[in-house]
Amino acid sequence: MSLPSRLFTLLLGLAFAPRLAQAADVIPPPEVPAAVSARVDAILARLGAAKAIAAVAISPHARHLAWVEKTTDGARLYLANGNGSEVRAIAAPGQHKGCGVAAPGFAPDGHTLAFLSDCASGKRAQQDVVLLDVARAGAQPHQITHLDGLVHALRWAPDGRALGFLYIPGDTRRADALASTGPQVGVIGETNIEHQRVAQVAAQGGAPQLLTPAGLFVYEFDYAPHAQRIAYVAATPPGADHWWVAQLYVQPTRVAAAPRAVVDPDTVAGPLHGLQIALPRFAPDGKSIAFIGGLMSDQGATGGDVYLVPATGGAPADLTPGIGVTPSWFAWTGAHALLVNAFAGGSSQLATLRIDGSHGRWQPLRTVHAALGDGTAMSALALAAQGDALAWIQSSFEVPPEVWSTTLRRASDGGIAALAAPRALTQVNAGIRPLWGKSVSLHWTNQGFHVQGWLLYPANYDPHQRYPLIVSVHGGPSWAVQPRWPGVNYGGAPLSAMGYFVLFPNPRGSFGQGERFAKAVRRDMGYGDLRDILAGVKQVEAHFPVDPRRVGITGWSYGGFMSMFAPTQTHVFRAAVAGAGLSDWLSYNGENSIDAWMKPFFGASVYDDPAVYARSSAINFIKRDKTPTLMVVGEFDAECPAPQSFEMWRGLKAMGVPTQLVVYPNEGHGFVNPAHKRDVLVRALAWFAKYLPPDAHARHG
Repeated sequence: MSLPSRLFTLLLGLAFAPRLAQAADVIPPPEVPAAVSARVDAILARLGAAKAIAAVAISPHARHLAWVEKTTDGARLYLANGNGSEVRAIAAPGQHKGCGVAAPGFAPDGHTLAFLSDCASGKRAQQDVVLLDVARAGAQPHQITHLDGLVHALRWAPDGRALGFLYIPGDTRRADALASTGPQVGVIGETNIEHQRVAQVAAQGGAPQLLTPAGLFVYEFDYAPHAQRIAYVAATPPGADHWWVAQLYVQPTRVAAAPRAVVDPDTVAGPLHGLQIALPRFAPDGKSIAFIGGLMSDQGATGGDVYLVPATGGAPADLTPGIGVTPSWFAWTGAHALLVNAFAGGSSQLATLRIDGSHGRWQPLRTVHAALGDGTAMSALALAAQGDALAWIQSSFEVPPEVWSTTLRRASDGGIAALAAPRALTQVNAGIRPLWGKSVSLHWTNQGFHVQGWLLYPANYDPHQRYPLIVSVHGGPSWAVQPRWPGVNYGGAPLSAMGYFVLFPNPRGSFGQGERFAKAVRRDMGYGDLRDILAGVKQVEAHFPVDPRRVGITGWSYGGFMSMFAPTQTHVFRAAVAGAGLSDWLSYNGENSIDAWMKPFFGASVYDDPAVYARSSAINFIKRDKTPTLMVVGEFDAECPAPQSFEMWRGLKAMGVPTQLVVYPNEGHGFVNPAHKRDVLVRALAWFAKYLPPDAHARHG
């Protein structure tokens, strides 16, 4: 091509580029009746009215309590006495609409509260460390750092002289697969590689010290009791991809200290082999480290058995083999005892774990568990180091989140002998009621497994009417639906509010029934869990007025995969909405940014055993699919890339199956634009209303 013609082509491209970019940002709104649109707005308004509580902290002697409330205007910090009285809002330096705070934590002496804030930085998303003297009346928060990069996981060193945090210098973008990737350009795999390290800053302020080497991306860390060492879970960069092969390291708490690998799941023998590790915590004497190890599909979605390993290295001991629940959080309460929170079916269970050498004794704390019942969920637990008190966030399908607490009675060995009846310390969401129907916990058995799920009734339920049912499959698969107040996202609560029964199954592969149950999905993705789901559908149809001709399926991420795969295996589902799904595990391996997660679940790489991946790929069974399917996905989704939805959409089009694909600009795996969130909800409701109408006149005897 000659120079003039190349120049003409370039100018032509520039002339059309703004118009094309503008067109890419416009998504025509779905055609829905005005009544449906108004109902959606009412549902979103009700969900938006509830303040989300994002974090809780309790001082060592339980004299003070802090928490973070999130609204559309930002995140705000509140401080109260340990009993919840004398609540006051804490204004971060430079606080304004849209800015926020995070990660509150009290110093070991209980006199100072530290937190992160981006209110005064003048740079979007740049957080800094802020301190507040809670022991001095009238004291104001003051900023002690001027950082340049992503900072999170703030925590005090045990001696109170410093604060540690995870830090990516020079980049405030979230380094995880949920975030939008942006255009993938440049030298792929060699540029824009984040290095997340443990950093430390003196309590008086100043420049941070980078403690861990640049060659390791750190995901979680903990201080030894005297702050002389740190333990951390890390892998070689890129961080978004390699968490599934991370190791446990220990090193002195100083710059340029050499790390020592303590646990490598890839080489260790026993039940931990090939699994993931999370939540490292030094024992009170500093001689050993407890952590959670298990089959986990995402960092932060923690669940497995509790392990103990010498801090100098050695064989890790499984302290909870064979228990029928899934530990997800713990804290040391004595030299030989842990307080543990676990998934128990679809609810939360508190227990004490007493350690005798390499063995553990699990004892559920039934006082709190009985008070919580089978219809609430706990999160963001915080244990007072010396005050014998526990605080957490609690909610249910029916009740929005509040901060709760209880007092602990210790046994002679440092374990917890009993807990007082829990009580709510806040009333930030008092008076907010759901627009959706009531919830019930269902249990059924299938192929030797005990399975649990949640069922939401339709709003304004009439026992003489027959209703459609929608199955909402959770992501993961290593996760579990618990009865939490829903967020402002597409999900089951709006479907219930529009007149559907909604089943949230926790099939094999889920947390809540022990490691055998969680591992049962390995090399069987989409098969055993689908059989459990179908057994749950039969359970609902047998006991509730559900029309078997109006059953649908939906889900996001792994739930999106199931919403694509299930209709190729059964004709039970008459409509599907697949959010951020995947249709072809072989091509998916080369398209996503987290391919390391696949080997633990499939038992081999896609190159060593392509047949096991092909067996679970919906696209290979596309000729069986007769189910009208709506697919939605983010343009820059790194976890379940948009081409996966394109493959399924093109296949369904070729088969003559009604289908629609909507790709949302600038979104990642988790949507952030409120307009896009609303559009997904409206489209999904319109899709189900078309193929599974909640007919108010369909009655049964």
